[in-house]
Amino acid sequence: MRAPTVAILYICTGRYTVFWKNFYDSAAQLLLPGMEKHYYVFTDAKSIYMGHLPNVHLIYQEAQPWPWPTLLRFRFFKSIETQLQQHDYIYFFNANTRIYKTITANDILPAPDEELVVTQHPGFWDKTPELFTYERNPVSEAYIPAGEGEVYVAGGLNGGRAASFINFVTKCSAQVDKDLQQNIIATWHDESHLNKYILHRKVKLLHPGFLYPHEMDLPFEKMIHLEYKKDFIGGYGKYSLWHKLKKAWPFK
Repeated sequence: MRAPTVAILYICTGRYTVFWKNFYDSAAQLLLPGMEKHYYVFTDAKSIYMGHLPNVHLIYQEAQPWPWPTLLRFRFFKSIETQLQQHDYIYFFNANTRIYKTITANDILPAPDEELVVTQHPGFWDKTPELFTYERNPVSEAYIPAGEGEVYVAGGLNGGRAASFINFVTKCSAQVDKDLQQNIIATWHDESHLNKYILHRKVKLLHPGFLYPHEMDLPFEKMIHLEYKKDFIGGYGKYSLWHKLKKAWPFK
């Protein structure tokens, strides 16, 4: 009987290639030790660190302006569905993640009855649902009406069994395409569609320490560190976590 394998999805186009080395080195050492890991890296770089290894697969992806790299990520993943079907588990990690502590199968793999593994957003774990930044446009496929939803999850880490994950990206890719046909882009892009998808589904919820931001002090064990983008590519950016939280409620 063969050992289970996990596909790791990673997008680093343009300047975001600078994050790859820290992610790869930390994942190789600390993520699911003893498990066979294959890295599927969507990038426009001609070569990347450790790209010569047989378990590092480069998929050419043209660098695009924001928000296309995040909004269209489901489409990217669908494009390699055949390769992904060869694995038992699939996980997506944001470009600026760095594994901080050993993450075991018990930590991150789903239970038999859990459809997906998602991560509670570090900016909303202690907020009430009326402050969640769900998509509120009823015409959007990502729409969640007021009064629904109990948790807000981040788009930076999600995964699960291969069949379940492929079903998730297939559904969300179709939703994004339908929105675009109506000139609609959900408020928080792929994250909005992810939150809609898990509504009324049983999921494994990782605590916010699995996406621990540089600029926050959280009461959770740090499992995955979010690299400070300013140290790598400069500036917060319009769509940084800080910008998002300020948009959700006023800071003093």
